Amino acid sequence: MNAPDPAAAPGPAPLAVTLKRRVEWVDTDAAGHQHHSAILRWVEAAEAQLLRAHGLEWLFGRAPRVRHEVDYRARLWFGEEVTTHLRVERLGRTSLAYAFEVHGREGLAAEGRLVVVHAEPDAPAATPWPAEVRAAFAAAEGVRS
Repeated sequence: MNAPDPAAAPGPAPLAVTLKRRVEWVDTDAAGHQHHSAILRWVEAAEAQLLRAHGLEWLFGRAPRVRHEVDYRARLWFGEEVTTHLRVERLGRTSLAYAFEVHGREGLAAEGRLVVVHAEPDAPAATPWPAEVRAAFAAAEGVRS
């Protein structure tokens, strides 16, 4: 087996990311487990990491959320390590769908989808994704357009 060539250029960044965090006290509710909103904050943190990996952090402020759905499967407790997996599921003309899973020590705790659209700050409605966004995501396998 040959070792990778250190001089070789790295491949494109994947259209998926994994983020590890701990459930902090602020993430919990009166019942002592994660507040429902914590899941979406972890998903958005993973989205930020993914966009930064592709040089697309400038999209923040231009990609409002238009839909999210979460199926909660298990509770997550203060101090527990959680792993959020986020992947680009579909890139449309103006929308982008992410699929995600959040896992804790007992396994799958939540799964769902987040849909964002591209909207220029002064535009009255969604606008097509800029060419650099399409180019950044073009090489990914398994992403529907």
